[in-house]
This record gives sequence, C-alpha cells and structure tokens, in this order.
Amino acid sequence: VQLVESGGGLVQAGGSLRLSCAASGRTFSTYAMGWFRQAPGKEREFVAVISWSGSTHYTDSVKGRFIISRDNAKNTVYLQMNSLKPEDTAVYYCAAGPGWIITRLREYDYWGQGTQVTVSS
Repeated sequence: VQLVESGGGLVQAGGSLRLSCAASGRTFSTYAMGWFRQAPGKEREFVAVISWSGSTHYTDSVKGRFIISRDNAKNTVYLQMNSLKPEDTAVYYCAAGPGWIITRLREYDYWGQGTQVTVSS
C-alpha cells in the first residue's frame, strides 16, 4: 500500500482545511486508516482513526473539530479540520494498518510522506 497526502497549507486560526490521503493497492478497504501529526521538536502523535467499516476514534484535543472519513471506492481517506488552532500546526501523516481502532504508531504498517499544516494566530 502506498499513501500520498495532500491538502495541507497555511490557514488562520479558526479556519478549516481538508486533508486527503490517496492509497494504492487492492486491500485499502480492509485496513484501518489513521491520521497522525508531528510538531517541531515533538513526537508523532495520534489524531484520528477510521476502521474498515467506518467506526471512528479521535484524540481528545480534536474531538468536535476534526472529522475523519473514507471513500473505499476512491481508495481515499479524509481529515476535515475545522476551528483550527495554532497548536494544530504540524506535519500530518496518514497511515494504514490491519487492525480495528488502532492508535499506536507501531500498529500501522504503511505511512505517507506527510503534509504540512500551519495555523497562524
């Protein structure tokens, strides 16, 4: 599985962005798809995950602001980010793994190259 993120950019606080992650491979629909982020000087952290059947889970800091979704026909997963805050600034990565609702980095087998999101105050 190869993953390619897009949709990052510079946005003012309170604004919105939608990230996309296009996947190659026939087994996309069977994988859990996650979004992680890494801010400068910090460890990569879990943001959101969606199972193959559409169940979702979010880290507390983005609940009510971010929405993860997937379109298995297009082999694409999305992260709609609303009410963005400066602390959301990071490189965002999508990842694919064989589990259900998985939140740990080591549970994911495939990673994209990342897309930068910068939120100005």
